[in-house]
Amino acid sequence: MKKLSKNVAKARALVEPRTYTLIDAVPLLQRIKFAKFDENVDITLRLGVDPRHADQMVRGTVVLPHGLGKTKVVAVITTGENLRAAEAAGAEFVGGEELVEKIQKEGWTDFDALVATPDMMRSIGRLGKVLGPKGLMPNPKTGTVTTDVAAAVKEIKAGKVEFRTDKTALVHVPVGKASFDAQKIIDNAMTVISSVMKAKPSASKGKYVKGLYISSTMGPGIKLDSSVADLAAKQ
Repeated sequence: MKKLSKNVAKARALVEPRTYTLIDAVPLLQRIKFAKFDENVDITLRLGVDPRHADQMVRGTVVLPHGLGKTKVVAVITTGENLRAAEAAGAEFVGGEELVEKIQKEGWTDFDALVATPDMMRSIGRLGKVLGPKGLMPNPKTGTVTTDVAAAVKEIKAGKVEFRTDKTALVHVPVGKASFDAQKIIDNAMTVISSVMKAKPSASKGKYVKGLYISSTMGPGIKLDSSVADLAAKQ
C-alpha cells in the first residue's frame, strides 16, 4: 500500500467522516489546500444509471456563471461567411479542409474545443481516432456542431463545460479554481448539479444521485449532503 505524503494525510485528517453542505465544504476545501499551484475544483456525481444502455446515458453542456478561471482555445472548421464570423467571435484557429488535413496528418490538437458546421462533418468524421480519445469530436448534443458558430464560440469562451457519464456512471465536471471566491465556486457547482439533475433520463429508475463530492486537484474528496442535489433540482 502506497504511503500517503504528510500533506495529503494532514488534509484528509481535517475532513470529518460526514456529509457537508456546499457552504461548509467549499471553505474547507480552500483551507486544506496544500499544492503550490492554483488547483482546479471539481464536482463528482455518482449516478444511479447504467451507462451501458444508450437511453440511460447522461450528457449535456452548461455555461458556468463565473467561468473556469481560464480562457479556452477554440478551433472552428467551417466555410464561407462562417469563417469570418468565427474569427470575429474570438476563435483562435479557423479554417476548412486545411484544418481537417492538419489534424489528420499531424495529429494536431492544440485547442480545448472544436466547433464545426454541419456541412463539414463528413470530412471531420474521419478524424475520430484523433479527436475521440481526447473528447474533442464535435457533437450536436453539446452544441459544437452548429450553423451559428459565433454563438458557440462565445459560449465556450464564457465558460461552457460538458458533462457526461463515464463507464462507471460517474460524472466529473470542473467548477473553477481553488483561488476563486467561495461563493463563485458554490454558484458554479450548483449550476452544474442543477443541469445534471435536469438531464435525468426517463429510463433511469430508483435513486438518481447516489453520491456527490467536491474536491481540488490534489485534495481529498469531500462528501456533500443529498440535500444539495435536492436544492439544485429546484433551481
